[in-house]
Amino acid sequence: MEERKFEQRCAIKFCVKIGETGIETFNKLKQAYGEHALSRSQVFKWYKAFSEGRESIKHEPRSGRSTSKTDNNVELVRALVRSDLRLTVRMIASELNLNHTTVHQILTEELAMNKLCAKFVSKNLTIEQKDNRKDVCLHLLEWIQTDKLLEECDYR
Repeated sequence: MEERKFEQRCAIKFCVKIGETGIETFNKLKQAYGEHALSRSQVFKWYKAFSEGRESIKHEPRSGRSTSKTDNNVELVRALVRSDLRLTVRMIASELNLNHTTVHQILTEELAMNKLCAKFVSKNLTIEQKDNRKDVCLHLLEWIQTDKLLEECDYR
């Protein structure tokens, strides 16, 4: 695959040197390589680069994605989590000056951790709410006892 693309870049450079136009170059590549030819936009991109004086046919190295998932950062996250298990991903990211997504990936992929549950928070009920709960519970108890009495009567 890469070899085929390299060949086509050579052909584009040759066509530029002999004075072919961009569309003529594209048509010749389509004729020679068929469905495996470079796209029209790629042909014109390379045609323009060679027309402007580019000599190298090889791709220039790209930096790619930079990642913060280094061994050092994994150890820092591990130490921070061990010091306080209730830290959130955002808190860890803020503390270590890392991206939220990177911290999440370190926790889930590298350290095989996940958040199971948060702490329980007590809920304070008003007097009316407590009375209402009590009434509902008493009503349910009466209903269950009445139901049991009816079932006992049916069986006798």
